[in-house]
Amino acid sequence: MTKTELSELYKIMFSDYPEIVSVAQMQTMLGISRHAAYDLVRDGSIPAVKIGTSFRILKLNIIKYMADNLAA
Repeated sequence: MTKTELSELYKIMFSDYPEIVSVAQMQTMLGISRHAAYDLVRDGSIPAVKIGTSFRILKLNIIKYMADNLAA
């Protein structure tokens, strides 16, 4: 995926979400269970940063994950 394609996806996907989301928000965005969301974060499929006891995820990382896995 090129930077231009990623930039276009970024403009249209999940536009109603903030730039950094919680696991619960990611769960809603992807329509997956809480367990599946944490699995994606813990195995590194979607990079996240742990702050205190909670994870924070860049919206861009979720879009990259979707684009990479839909193309496969």
